[in-house]
Amino acid sequence: MYRYTRSSNQRSLFTGQVLELDEIERFAPAVMSQAVGERCSKRYRHIDSGAVLRGMVTEGFRPFEVRQTVTRKPGREQVAKHLIRFRHERDMERSASGGLVPEVIMLNAHDGTSAYKMLSGCFRMVCSNGLIAGDIRSDQSVRHTGDVANKVIEASYTVLDDTVRVMDGAAHMGTITLSRPEQDAFAEAAAELRWERDDNGNSTAPIHHQQLLIPARFEDRADDVFTTMNVIQERIMRGGLRGRSETGRRTTTRPVEGVTENVKLNRALWTLAERMAALKGSPVTAAA
Repeated sequence: MYRYTRSSNQRSLFTGQVLELDEIERFAPAVMSQAVGERCSKRYRHIDSGAVLRGMVTEGFRPFEVRQTVTRKPGREQVAKHLIRFRHERDMERSASGGLVPEVIMLNAHDGTSAYKMLSGCFRMVCSNGLIAGDIRSDQSVRHTGDVANKVIEASYTVLDDTVRVMDGAAHMGTITLSRPEQDAFAEAAAELRWERDDNGNSTAPIHHQQLLIPARFEDRADDVFTTMNVIQERIMRGGLRGRSETGRRTTTRPVEGVTENVKLNRALWTLAERMAALKGSPVTAAA
């Protein structure tokens, strides 16, 4: 499997195999860059994404996907926001069998626009659909000031421990059945996350929210919380759904572009799934 995408907002590389360091540097030069944004203050401390990457590899973690924000400003390519998804080598068999794979996700920028973050998540191999946990406990943030080296190491191990909770939460969601009206409510809420309302309070979504519930493959014809979330997420993230614009013209939904938007929406969908589970009387946090 090989997927290289480039849009006006980001470029990403996913091959289905472990990425080599030179591949990462070529597609996301900010990862290995030592540059610092010109607007950063004297208190700013550079967090070397390349050093973190090499350290994670030494600990048995392998990079499988890299993303970087695209910018047209000269010199910004070396400091732009970037994201790397890691899986541990012990999970390679799980990955090959098509199961759910735990991940550690690194998010950083060298221009002062974002703190360094480590997130826990999982990767659903049947559709190459990345899910990021939305629970605040799985979000470790390190500001680019002070003793950043020790803080980064501490944050990394905290998130590594949290991947077990994320996997348990995903498995628990898979045991909770939703009725069709409940799935419909889930899809409607997800559409609200993706498309804003206009000044009159009307949805700007170019599609009917029920289109988000149409599975792309036979394996997704299930009515549990986790599968429902996956179907909706894939439909939103990949785009390609046909609908009509506010003026009535035929249009197609666009994929979600941009590192920040991707993370924000993924986490919001995860949180929404947790809320659905809680409303069904089976909260994920109690099961994890």
